[in-house]
Amino acid sequence: MSGWLDNPVEGVLLDITGVLYESGEGFGTVIPGSVNAVQRLKEAHIPVRLVTNETCDTRSAVVKKLQSHGYEVCEADIFSPVPAVVSLLKERGLSPHLLVHPNIEGEFSSLMKGKPTCVVMGDADEGFSFANVNKAFTTLMEMEKPVLFSLGYGKYYKHKGKLQLDVGAFANALEFACDIKSEIVGKPSPQFFGAALKDMGITADKAVMIGDDIVSDVGGSQKCGLRGVLVRTGKYIPAFENHPVVKPDFIADNLAQAVEMIVNAQKAKKA
Repeated sequence: MSGWLDNPVEGVLLDITGVLYESGEGFGTVIPGSVNAVQRLKEAHIPVRLVTNETCDTRSAVVKKLQSHGYEVCEADIFSPVPAVVSLLKERGLSPHLLVHPNIEGEFSSLMKGKPTCVVMGDADEGFSFANVNKAFTTLMEMEKPVLFSLGYGKYYKHKGKLQLDVGAFANALEFACDIKSEIVGKPSPQFFGAALKDMGITADKAVMIGDDIVSDVGGSQKCGLRGVLVRTGKYIPAFENHPVVKPDFIADNLAQAVEMIVNAQKAKKA
């Protein structure tokens, strides 16, 4: 048995894009074997939560996309930065200036009251123009105590077969210019992983995170006490396997291979 499976796996966290499907035109392309892999985990009574930094769509839109590929999921299965930051803003009584994708702007409508008291930055895609980023900068500089929320902190991701800059790159620019540090809502935030674990009712040492991002998925989960598995799909590049800091507990060709090992290990312990 592989060392990463010496301890029982009682819950699995999955990234979405790059693990369940590849982004692209329309609903993208399902990754072969992944639909069956998720089903196998459920049949083995291993709870699954989808932990994503997806901020180009609402959770309902993500569910629709996944269901179109054959995944049996609901909104409660998905942990996304958008509802998390909305809840946080309500709790702290903050009114945001938004630099996010148009698809999710409506999620913040009830919070847009008067002069902004924070900036919320997500994956704005084409919205990351100089004018828009500069407006976020000037908005922060006008605040007595500038507050910046970054929905995730990735360096880049894969979209339509090509790598492109992720929100972390733009958050870093504002941090540098404003001499502040952003509050990360999403991976690799410990609170984000913790919320999914709490929902499953298990501790970190009983869980595995499977993703295609060596830093946010693998490194972030490992810092929280989970086992981190890297898949060679999505935005994976060979250099991830020799990362100077993050060492995955296992590197799988795809989700199907990782799940096969998890399920077989469970059967072996019951035998």
